[in-house]
Amino acid sequence: MGKDEVVIRFDEVTYKYNDKKLILDEASFSIRENSKITIMGQNGAGKTTIFKLLTGELHPESGNIFIKKSAKIGIAHQVMHKDELNKTILKYFESAFNEKIYGIEKNIKKVLDAVNLNIPNNKLVKELSGGQKARLLLAFALIQDPDILLLDEPTNNLDQAGIEHLTTFLMLYSKTCVVISHDANFLNSFTDGVLNLDVFTNKVEQFVGDYFDVVNQIEAHIEKERLINSRIQKSIKDRFVMVNKLGGKSVAMRRLANKVRADIEEDRDEMVDIRREDKTLPDFKIPYQHHKDPLIKINYVEIIKEGKVIIKKVDKSVFRGKKLLISGPNGIGKSTLLKSFLERKGVEIENDVRIGYYSQDFSDLNMEDTAFNSLREVMQSNIIQELYETAGRFMLPGELLQHTVESLSEGQKGLLCYARFMLQEPGLLLMDEPTNHINFRHIPVIAKALNNYEGALVLISHLPEFVKQIRIDDEINCLQI
Repeated sequence: MGKDEVVIRFDEVTYKYNDKKLILDEASFSIRENSKITIMGQNGAGKTTIFKLLTGELHPESGNIFIKKSAKIGIAHQVMHKDELNKTILKYFESAFNEKIYGIEKNIKKVLDAVNLNIPNNKLVKELSGGQKARLLLAFALIQDPDILLLDEPTNNLDQAGIEHLTTFLMLYSKTCVVISHDANFLNSFTDGVLNLDVFTNKVEQFVGDYFDVVNQIEAHIEKERLINSRIQKSIKDRFVMVNKLGGKSVAMRRLANKVRADIEEDRDEMVDIRREDKTLPDFKIPYQHHKDPLIKINYVEIIKEGKVIIKKVDKSVFRGKKLLISGPNGIGKSTLLKSFLERKGVEIENDVRIGYYSQDFSDLNMEDTAFNSLREVMQSNIIQELYETAGRFMLPGELLQHTVESLSEGQKGLLCYARFMLQEPGLLLMDEPTNHINFRHIPVIAKALNNYEGALVLISHLPEFVKQIRIDDEINCLQI
């Protein structure tokens, strides 16, 4: 394929979820060989939908999708499907092919080396940490030797070393790559073009340039549109004053007034339809359950070192308003440790303490339930209007609440968790990568809410800039245990 050859083209593609909710409206764009393209847009704008259309998992209602005939597509999904969890590493990679691949072990080693992952082929996928699963998802795509690599939130669950390795890998990657991510700094390091999805108009705009440059272009254009409309609105207001003064004193005056009214309507029609930039969450406060201290007393922890489970005695307590950070590299067992707290293993927590839990893969949510029921089951009051108002604060409109949790985008599932916390009023928050799948614009707002939370907080996060915004009172460093 030639350097400037188009490998993907959407030609006026329209897609509706369940044949009802419009996601893409006559979307048109093209992607050339060897380019590194970012797809950006609000939660629910259709970013993952584009990937599913490319892989054939979904089909457009109208329009055409062109993919270079000889081009193979490999995709690294956001999360590991539950059906894969009980497979060994070998069986997992074998499932990438329709036929038996002889000598696949050599290829497995090659792609695992590429993603900086060292695990035996007989290990079960479910035994891996979140960060290791993220690398495995990428390796699964690479073993298929794709011409077009699709990455859906590839930095989720990766520690800083993992993100740096992935960034270097993509900068050196010689083929076409399309990435969905909310990690702005990560995207800016290798992006040379952006597809911006507008959740309000369901359109797709294509830009050339690095990520921050495109964000600035969009914001500058929005400001220009605002100025145009501001001038038109002022002119309309001035002419309304004129119409009122003209009144109905004579036929000529009435004719002139009617002409001014017609001119006003024409100007209204010419007002620019302003592109609405990504909304940012308004500040919010998570109410807390008043409960006696300590909220949690930690007696021992289990971590993984050199493949072995190690039990260590710990004497730590977390009181109201205090924040405990669990730190350490991918694979050491941080998520397993936090989940053991949820199960009250190795810790003392009163049975009546309400625990809010943010799981990095949302495994705690009932995917078959509606979003409405997911909120209602935890709320402390019986005022349904409060449920709808809380959901609205997190960009979950009433119509969306009738859909199943499984049908929500990963970002919307994350926002659903925060809406649940507000309604649950927990005494203890256990947060495992609470920025996973969250739009980077919302992260400072979430950091502020967690920092101001007056209950007890136990936190795992791979984002140092996020952690810096939260007043940490104590730490369990799994490397130093």
